[in-house]
Amino acid sequence: MLDRDRGTLRALATRWMELASDPIMQERKRLWTALKDLRPVRPMVLFETWTLEGYVRTEELVCEDPLFRGVEHSMRWTIRQAEEVGDDIVVEPVWRVGWDIGGAGYGVDIPAHHAADSEGGCVGYAFEHPIRTPEDLDRLTPRTWRVDRESTLRRVERLQETFGDILPVRLHGTSSLHAGLTQDAFKLLGNDNLLTWVYDAPDAIRRLMAFLRDDRLAFFDWLEREGLLGRNNHWALVGSGSPGYTTALPDDDAPGPVRLKDLWVWMESQETSGVSPGMFCDFFLPAMAEVCARFGLVYYGCCEAVHDRWEHIAAAIPHARAVSISPWSDLRVAASQLNGSRVFSRKPAPGPISGATPDWGALRADLDATVDAARGCPLEIIFRDVYRIHGDRPRLRRWADLARERSA
Repeated sequence: MLDRDRGTLRALATRWMELASDPIMQERKRLWTALKDLRPVRPMVLFETWTLEGYVRTEELVCEDPLFRGVEHSMRWTIRQAEEVGDDIVVEPVWRVGWDIGGAGYGVDIPAHHAADSEGGCVGYAFEHPIRTPEDLDRLTPRTWRVDRESTLRRVERLQETFGDILPVRLHGTSSLHAGLTQDAFKLLGNDNLLTWVYDAPDAIRRLMAFLRDDRLAFFDWLEREGLLGRNNHWALVGSGSPGYTTALPDDDAPGPVRLKDLWVWMESQETSGVSPGMFCDFFLPAMAEVCARFGLVYYGCCEAVHDRWEHIAAAIPHARAVSISPWSDLRVAASQLNGSRVFSRKPAPGPISGATPDWGALRADLDATVDAARGCPLEIIFRDVYRIHGDRPRLRRWADLARERSA
């Protein structure tokens, strides 16, 4: 059994290194770096496949050891995308391992209930929100964290012994840093309270945001103090689907410990889309900006519209280097606001490429509108939140080819 697991991972590691050694990977790295340095050579194209149902099926997996099975799944996923999609994914000649980190929550339970759809998918879910009155805020306690260094080092050692002579294994540290405070605010309060307490209990909203700000900063400070951070100006996704290549931050070879100010952080606030720009600026943005201030660069946004509040965000978070332009953003207004000074990180609507039959007319129209509006801006086009393509993987390459053609 272990011999078969070992042989499987060594074969995948060999293929991984073949892909990583292809000169096109260095060229893509150069192009991503130029984009994030605001000196774009061309628009960059990426299809985020990790949400796709069955992109790598369970029955394809060979390894039985739980650690090896997880690595096999990740390797097959990346290799498949690199071989099939034809986007600007970069396969790097290293296998990075992060620390085993766990912790306790906010002192209250937040049960989640998932529901299967007619095809057995389990994407939709709902929370039981524990904070129902302003007085319930007294129940919250700051989170605590722990790291299992022994288990992490054992994992690194096992992988190094298995395929490290083919694909180097590196203990890298935590590099994907998400700081979306209002996501936790939503989970705790629920949508109704989040939207109405700005009127009915404004002091409670301010208190909650201050609590979440302090909690998130305490976590990040703990990572820095414990030496658990990893640099993220490489293939690490530093925002909603966006890799972090840039020369504006220290790279892997830089001496000394990794500090928060050496890193990207991802800040977004989808949950406050229904809050007016003025109220957003008053109640939510200050705490978000204080977290961002500790970092070197910021990727801002996810699925929310930004065009109606960007002037506030830009003033509060001036080092935002890339901005998510979702289907809910006005493309032309957003482009004029960014004015070439940030990466225009476009997210097409997932509907036209999803389901049994893609709408290629709508996909072409979206690409044309994006390219026309974003002219003069550093542009990346990242397809996210596609869940079901009914096994039609060739459509992914067709879209990537179309995106290159329409943005050339």
